[in-house]
Amino acid sequence: MKSVFLILFLSVITINSIKAQKKIITINANSKQVDIREDKRLFKKVWTISPEIKPDIHLTESKKITFYTDIDSITANINPKDSVFNFVILLNGKDSALTQIKYEKSKLSILKTAAKYDNNDKSYIPKFAYQSSDNPNLITIRKELKLDSIAGSGSELSRILNLMHWLHYLIPHDGMNGNPEVKNALNMIAVCKKEGRGLNCRGLAMVLNECYLSLGIKSRYVTCYPKDTTDPDCHVINMVYSNDLEKWIWIDPSFDAYVMNEKGELLGIEEVRERLINGKTLILSPDANWNRQQSQTKELYLENYMAKNLYKLETPLVSEYNTETAEKGKVINYVQLISSVDIPIKTSYQMYSTHNPRLFWSKPE
Repeated sequence: MKSVFLILFLSVITINSIKAQKKIITINANSKQVDIREDKRLFKKVWTISPEIKPDIHLTESKKITFYTDIDSITANINPKDSVFNFVILLNGKDSALTQIKYEKSKLSILKTAAKYDNNDKSYIPKFAYQSSDNPNLITIRKELKLDSIAGSGSELSRILNLMHWLHYLIPHDGMNGNPEVKNALNMIAVCKKEGRGLNCRGLAMVLNECYLSLGIKSRYVTCYPKDTTDPDCHVINMVYSNDLEKWIWIDPSFDAYVMNEKGELLGIEEVRERLINGKTLILSPDANWNRQQSQTKELYLENYMAKNLYKLETPLVSEYNTETAEKGKVINYVQLISSVDIPIKTSYQMYSTHNPRLFWSKPE
């Protein structure tokens, strides 16, 4: 991590007119990690130099962007009209990485334009159901995985967080591959150990969901979709009901993440979305990370990645063991929360839809 004083001595090349760019400028680097300053905000080690990607594109709606390598830097002034700036980062004096700064409206700005929910929507939704911890399969999960010991004997919140931390470090996140065909906690964990593999975000959330249910903790996994229906990327996290707080809280095993307000109080998905839209304080859990390789910040995780994926929310109607394992004749019911003017995602399974968040976030009985 570079000091502020070192940054002051770096060579800074400023391009005042993108249109006036006549040649590709080259800066140097010995390390793959790059810091980026967007207007007044500095993000440490958020960019990895990738010579194999041509061009490697950094999207931004900031007016002034600076890339800081370990030995050099470059600054560009950019706006919607002059929307692209190209330069090269020469890594270790031999590998050229064609890099592009491109204007694009931020994911957070787009989320702020989302339509409002409709609390008066009377769409029919059956009651959500949560499998009892007395279920034989859940009892087996609890015993086989020694979840009582992992959760500990502390407060309800400490037990909830302990389970998230445990799974995060037990199985790596692998968003490039699918999950095992038999999708229950014991089988997915066993397959990961045997094959030395990970699970995608959906698989991790399903495993954690069954672990919570086995301890009598009400939980659902929630698929968070982007506004752009052509965007194949979504994210799946858990919503866990805290009896002590009398509310749902945000739990993300892929990033070992939870979210708080300025008072340190844990927040739920609905609260985080509302605070992002209205510019209210959000604090990301301090140890949030991706596979112990990249620390997460509020800006990267909440304002960029999750802001993109908080348009349409989908969850199973029944939270239970082996929910998505394919079986002949099996029908899975889902409920989707959408803003009042958005169109539900078309699916091949049974779907209930609502514009009313009060129905979607109903308190478990």
